[in-house]
Amino acid sequence: MKKKRLIAIGIAAGLLLIGVLTQSIGFLMSDTFNESRNMFTEDEGPKEKVVENGSNSNRIAHLTVDGTIISGEGSNPFSGEGYNHEQFMKQLEAIKNDSTVKGVLLYVNSPGGGVFESAEIHDKLQEIKEQDKKLYVSMGGMAASGGYYISAPADQIFASEETFTGSLGVIMQSINYQELANEYGVKFNTIKSGQFKDIMSPTKEMTEEDREILQTLVDESYQGFVNVISEGRGMSEDKVRELADGRIYSGQQAADNGLIDQIGFEEDALNSLKEEIGGNPEIFEYTNTDSFLGIPLSVESFLPNNEIKWINEMIDNRQGPRMMYMYSE
Repeated sequence: MKKKRLIAIGIAAGLLLIGVLTQSIGFLMSDTFNESRNMFTEDEGPKEKVVENGSNSNRIAHLTVDGTIISGEGSNPFSGEGYNHEQFMKQLEAIKNDSTVKGVLLYVNSPGGGVFESAEIHDKLQEIKEQDKKLYVSMGGMAASGGYYISAPADQIFASEETFTGSLGVIMQSINYQELANEYGVKFNTIKSGQFKDIMSPTKEMTEEDREILQTLVDESYQGFVNVISEGRGMSEDKVRELADGRIYSGQQAADNGLIDQIGFEEDALNSLKEEIGGNPEIFEYTNTDSFLGIPLSVESFLPNNEIKWINEMIDNRQGPRMMYMYSE
């Protein structure tokens, strides 16, 4: 009994620590912190860097989505040089309003991410195309689930034979540790305003009614995914549903079933887009300007890799379970 009591105390202390850390992370993500930070930074819009000289009235923007497509109330200080949703959306808006940009090459190396963020990117890319700008996508080692969702509007999609793509669908997961807590005497007190307020709580078993409610949400998002592929690839809905069963495809398989257009690497996609645009277009990229007093907002160099991964997962899940267009190995 004494051993169990000590374990229970340890679990309670661990949960308390997680709570404190989550609150601290919440402050780092909060508007208050970001407003303070912005006092020391200048927001002049995305900064450009020319990577290939050419006509400055006939330009190609080279963009990159590298990492999980997820947002926060500001940049994640533990994410290093990875994907920053807020910055990326600003870049897309700048491109939409820039008449000198005639084409966009989007490099996608992502397992996917949030349903909301993927839809935001997709819709903004559609707005860019409505400005008569060409959109080409080059897939990296992985462009799965949400990574494919944002690629679907492209005029041309390139991938290598070794690329992992597909994983077309929606997933929603949570962890339940009720039995573990009960075994060691950890109890949870929940005061709620309605029957389903604690749906997907990790401290109670999921009921059939809970599952039915959540399944309708997943089905709704899945239908949206099917529509995006059907419209972007010119496929029938039946054909899309046949392909969109969650499985992963190689680049060659994706070419064979019509999910991509050509086998090739980033250089091949760029050369093809330059030929499509014509003339001698200037190629430019955006630089990462997220810093605090001139210091990049990343603390990853101060922590071991396993702790960074754990903290990143806490940040990504700090608002509880969510629907994802996500491929997980």
